[in-house]
Order: sequence, then C-alpha cells, then structure tokens
Amino acid sequence: MEKLSYHTPLLGDDLRALGIPEPWSFGTADRVRFGEIDALQHVNHTAYLRWFETFRIAYFRAYGVSDYGPDSPRIVLKSIAAEFLKEMVVAQDYVVTGRTTSFRNTSWVMEYGVWTDQGLQATGSSVLVQLEKDGSAKQPLSDAVKHRFAEMDLAANASVNSA
Repeated sequence: MEKLSYHTPLLGDDLRALGIPEPWSFGTADRVRFGEIDALQHVNHTAYLRWFETFRIAYFRAYGVSDYGPDSPRIVLKSIAAEFLKEMVVAQDYVVTGRTTSFRNTSWVMEYGVWTDQGLQATGSSVLVQLEKDGSAKQPLSDAVKHRFAEMDLAANASVNSA
C-alpha cells in the first residue's frame, strides 16, 4: 500500500486511492505488530477483533455516536464474527474499513473489512447496542446518528421494515 497515515480517518477518496471499493467510506490504517503474530507466524485471530474495536472508537467519534466522555451513552458489543480470507504477517500495512449496514431504535449492525495491497484479507460483523450511561436501560439512537448512518454508510432503518 502507498504511504499511509496510521490511526487517522481515511474517507471515501482516500480509500478509493488505495483500491478499496465502495460502499466503504471510512477506514483507519495501521501496521501488523510482532505481538499480534502467533506460533504459525501469521496474525492471530484475536488481533482482528482488537483491530475492529480500535476502528469502532474512531468511527463512533467521527459519526457522533460517542465521544467516550462522562455523559456519553454506554455502547456494548452484543455479538461479533470474523472470517479470515488470507494470512497476514508482521510489519504488513493494512486498512480496517467499517460501516453500519442497518439500525433499529437502540441497536445497529456493522460490517468490517481488513485490506492490504493484496486486497481483502478478512471480514467481520457485529451487533452493537446503545445503553443509558449508567447501563440501566437501552437508549434510543439520536436522529442525527441515524441520519449519519443512512447518509454516510447507506444503512437501512430496520425498524421501519419490522412489524
């Protein structure tokens, strides 16, 4: 991959320049660290889940979901899955992309991609739920966040389609 700015949001044009196709519109870059390598000399499966989480923090801040301040809602991971397509090795540059594919009143579904100069390396998905800051109950997503999911990620409002 061309020279990357690590831990800095990459937007649509940046991603296209790296060969990452639409509908991906938000990503972050990094490099595989030695501590993420397993006994088989490739990236351990747990590293991908950490990468998805690191990505989500930048994404939530950029999309206005959470600034992780004391008055922010609590966001919990309900489920997560990953599929590993190609091996990755130490010192390899990569970009994690993610987007919301659908949302309801208090939850949303995200999908992820891990890309290198060799193309798509891994995919993932998760379901997230927004709670009150004290965790006592589910908290509805703001209209602004729903609008951002729909506008930036082309996410579908699943609550409109459900009975």
